[in-house]
Amino acid sequence: MKMTEDEAIEYIESHGFSREKKGLSGEITLMHALSDPQKKLRFIHVAGSNGKGSTCAMFASILQAAGYKTGLFTSPHLIRFNERIKVNGTDISGDDLAKLADRVKTVEEESGLILSQFEITTAIAMLYFHKEACDIVVLEVGMGGEFDPTNVIDAPDLAVITNIGLEHTEYLGDTPEKIALTKAGIIKPGSDCVCYDSLKDGAYGVIKNVCLEKNVSLKRADISEMSIISETFNGQTFLWEDEEYTLPLNGRFQLHNAALVLTGMEILKKKGMRIPKEAVKEGLKSVVWPARLEVLNKDPLFILDGGHNPQCIKALAESLKSLKPAETAIIIIGVLKDKDHHEMIDPLLPLAAGFVCVTPNSERSLDASDLSDYLVGKNKKTVTCNSVKDAVQTAVRLSKDGHYIVATGSLYLAGDIRQEAEEFFSHGND
Repeated sequence: MKMTEDEAIEYIESHGFSREKKGLSGEITLMHALSDPQKKLRFIHVAGSNGKGSTCAMFASILQAAGYKTGLFTSPHLIRFNERIKVNGTDISGDDLAKLADRVKTVEEESGLILSQFEITTAIAMLYFHKEACDIVVLEVGMGGEFDPTNVIDAPDLAVITNIGLEHTEYLGDTPEKIALTKAGIIKPGSDCVCYDSLKDGAYGVIKNVCLEKNVSLKRADISEMSIISETFNGQTFLWEDEEYTLPLNGRFQLHNAALVLTGMEILKKKGMRIPKEAVKEGLKSVVWPARLEVLNKDPLFILDGGHNPQCIKALAESLKSLKPAETAIIIIGVLKDKDHHEMIDPLLPLAAGFVCVTPNSERSLDASDLSDYLVGKNKKTVTCNSVKDAVQTAVRLSKDGHYIVATGSLYLAGDIRQEAEEFFSHGND
């Protein structure tokens, strides 16, 4: 009997998480048994610590606007598993997910492979993009780069390195340079590479050396070429090479990501891709990427941000200081226990009138009470909630003293926050 959509997701989630040190041998064997669909596709491969998802969304939106049938693979999902695999902005159907999961499961059972969730999901994505005859696929690395299952591909048209910071140090290394080296594993002879403008010298030096060793052209985005016209919670307008662009994503960090994408587009055009200036403008103007400084409600102002490591939270705090300099926030927060939650919270302390702690829906979550204990030690007013629904309602109640609301700390929390906030405000609660 063939799988249903629910059975497919249950099958995938019954496997353990992928970890960088596991290596690529299992994914290589799996893909070969599936006739190597990835070898029949073209890729933009994106690695980094922060901004991968937003950067991928911008690339995909522009390429779609230019007329290319574009696949997009990202993780994790916010609401529905199918969000991870898209073609021209549309999620994979439940029927296709079930059929392809069934095919992967058959290979897994016949081969005796022991696979991870991410290895299975990557294989399903590759099968789907090949089935849909995508012209190009924008592929987000899950973790690291060199040994990530997505690195089963041959040389991509463009290897993209976003911002790099300390993350998953037990797997990727304990310095930015070691982490950069792991992420540089996606750079292969035959590719071109573009990297984030603000990479620290050590990390940039690693990327540069890998490109030299592999005879790969490297271009570093240059934010100094950009002039900001306006930035609000409705989006941002900027000049780049004397052209005006509109980006609906909020936060100064998104302008750095946009500079990375615009630089990458110039490389792709030189490689023969037809990407008119109008398509670049339309693609940026219409890009959708939820849970990144996303406004869920205007009165009270309720902002959702999936910041999940110190670098993300620092960027969030800087954006909030710029956009709301005279106000303080009620901050809903939940984090995973493998994150440096002390370093994540500290940039938020000056912005916070109080915190609402909640436990994200993940087996890797830090208990909300542990988070609360740290905040109490920092002399911050703190409420601990047993559910996301309670956390949203509590934050709205506390905001009535003249504060806005920010929810952050984990992408695993963001989807639940989004659903509960939508439900709360759609019923006219006040």
